[in-house]
Amino acid sequence: MAPAFMRELLRYTRNQGFLINPKRTHCSSSQSPSDYSFKDSILNLIHKCHNLTRFYQIQTRFLTSGLLQNPSIAGRILKLSLTFCDIDYTLLLFKCVEFPDTYCVNTVIKGYCCSLPHKVVNFYCEMVRDDGVLFKPNSFTFPPLISVCGKSGDLLLGQEWHGQAVKFGVDRSLHVENALIHMYAGCGLNDVAWKVFDEMSVRDLVSWNSMVDGYVKVGDMGSAHELFDRMPERNVVSWNVLMKGYLDGKNPGLVLKLFRTMVRTGVVWNDTTVVSVVTACGRSCRLKEGRSVHGSLIRMSVNVSLIIGTALIDMYSKCGIPDVAQVIFNRMLVKNLVCWNAMISGQSIYGNAKHGLWLFDKMVERGEFIPDEASYVGVLCGCARLGLLADAKNHFLEMTGVFNVKPNFAHYWCMANLYASHGLVDDAIKFLKNMPVDVNMSPQSSTWAGLLGSCRFNGNMTVGERIAEALIKDDPLNHSYHVLLIVIYAVSGRWEDVSRMKCLMMERGFSVPGFSLVELTQIVNGLEVGDEWEDSISKPYEHG
Repeated sequence: MAPAFMRELLRYTRNQGFLINPKRTHCSSSQSPSDYSFKDSILNLIHKCHNLTRFYQIQTRFLTSGLLQNPSIAGRILKLSLTFCDIDYTLLLFKCVEFPDTYCVNTVIKGYCCSLPHKVVNFYCEMVRDDGVLFKPNSFTFPPLISVCGKSGDLLLGQEWHGQAVKFGVDRSLHVENALIHMYAGCGLNDVAWKVFDEMSVRDLVSWNSMVDGYVKVGDMGSAHELFDRMPERNVVSWNVLMKGYLDGKNPGLVLKLFRTMVRTGVVWNDTTVVSVVTACGRSCRLKEGRSVHGSLIRMSVNVSLIIGTALIDMYSKCGIPDVAQVIFNRMLVKNLVCWNAMISGQSIYGNAKHGLWLFDKMVERGEFIPDEASYVGVLCGCARLGLLADAKNHFLEMTGVFNVKPNFAHYWCMANLYASHGLVDDAIKFLKNMPVDVNMSPQSSTWAGLLGSCRFNGNMTVGERIAEALIKDDPLNHSYHVLLIVIYAVSGRWEDVSRMKCLMMERGFSVPGFSLVELTQIVNGLEVGDEWEDSISKPYEHG
């Protein structure tokens, strides 16, 4: 079969204009494939290949000279193919090799895992059964197979690969064990991941970082931090994993504390570190520290990447100076939808709402990006601040009818706030009651949470209470409506009603929000009626 595939590849490269004179490609008697110096020059040629045109030329030479039948060279060509071509082309090249070895097969397996993971099982089974393939699975075969199961959450297939690793006696290899920790932790089985970790004879930084990350992913920051403290050595990934855990857990104070400690230990931070720290500064309104980090980037002449620029826009906006955020946005040469959304929301919620709406119109007019849920949260917040009920209605219809964006609770709550601010309380209640049953109302949503305290009907808590009570009466088994009413009571300082609602929730079998009276007081202290649109629900989880 190999000659047939070879002819197909040669025909393709000839059509592309890359085929060179075959007479010049055959090995002379003084340059046999077995000659060490010749092979060394071939490997050097592969190493210096940096573009697709050169790759096709090298591939054609190897096809016509027979060098591709040398498995050690074929494996390197296959690896190069995955750099410049898709997996289908690489597979065609693979089939030109008469007797591919384990390195060749492992290279194709890795390619499948990166692009077509659903097809890798059939390829693996075919290679194991094929007597013409010199393939014996080793410790490099299973890590990509196991890791892709961790990313997709496919526990059953991951366990199958674990069994195959045991069958071929490579389950105690460091690379395989690290992949198993990542897979089991990614599937939520930290006890199994810990068993693998605990039984390892040798651990490296990847082992420790994967286990810490496993605890972080399930929110067990106590175990994560305890294991972090036990690490014999740490790199920037170790610190980033723990900082991201505290950031996701709404504890920006500890993120900044970890960052200060990391800097003192001499670990060099990277883009991921900067994003976590700047985001933490924004969430806790620590403008001084945010400016300090930004200043360090400027002094070090670091090119602000798209993700760092977006984080800085968000931080300066939340710290109350969206004009600085606007300067950063204007200077960014490359922008994506997330970046536009950050600037639109920054102006609409914290700065000049009219400018925020203008930015949205400009983005839509340019046609580079299609607005999403976050885009319209910023737009509707801007309309709510300006009292533009008619405009908000038009945007809401545009969102669903033109851009097919499915509204979430944040959008409905903004609209309800607008109706109520115009004295149309009954319309506000009706609008919320007409929400589809499947609308996302998760209290964990930061957007939803922020709007609960910020859209407070121009300080009229009675209106908010009336709407929440109407919602509960209509759907007494809805957990989110009860949480909403608790927050409304808290920002009104009606603590007896807060306690009453908590008791009612327990009687109805609901989980009670995990914030105390002191933490609810912090919500009140952190809110001001009017244009201060702050993240009021996330504050109870932010310590420091």
